[in-house]
Amino acid sequence: MKRGKGMIRSLDRRGTRANQKPPVALKTPEPFDPTVCQRCGAVYSLETWRRNHPLTGRLLERAQWGTCPGCTQAVGGEYHGRVIARGAAVAAKLDAIRKRIHNVAERAGFTQPERQIVSIEWDGATLEILTTSQKLAHRIAHELAKAFGGRAKYEWSRGDGGEAGLLATWQSEAKRK
Repeated sequence: MKRGKGMIRSLDRRGTRANQKPPVALKTPEPFDPTVCQRCGAVYSLETWRRNHPLTGRLLERAQWGTCPGCTQAVGGEYHGRVIARGAAVAAKLDAIRKRIHNVAERAGFTQPERQIVSIEWDGATLEILTTSQKLAHRIAHELAKAFGGRAKYEWSRGDGGEAGLLATWQSEAKRK
């Protein structure tokens, strides 16, 4: 049986990592399996942090207590996503916007507890939301535009330490007369 170039090249594994984890995951040592986050209740098991792992008595007996990466970032004020909300609708619908932001973060955090809100600050004209992940910031801006109208813009940038960040800006629509 003759092999084509594609099959031969697919079997060549030179230059690939044996471990397919992203480089950022290799920076910190793996926690003990199972570990329970003492701040948010997420469980580290089978190489993932999840909030939907069942907490049985046997699991809790052998589990260690620690802190998940999302809580560590949130406590340290480290963020990778930033959402700026501007416009007349922000002040008028501030409570509804805050509820929507928390619902989006809760839904994202259910399966990926690393995605958390670091802070939400209102200065009277703009609402600034800092998140531990770019994806959560993107989703928040997208959901605000979907729920309240307006337009979301996204800008990715490289930080000083080589870490990428996202600045998402949501501009609400001006009221029509």
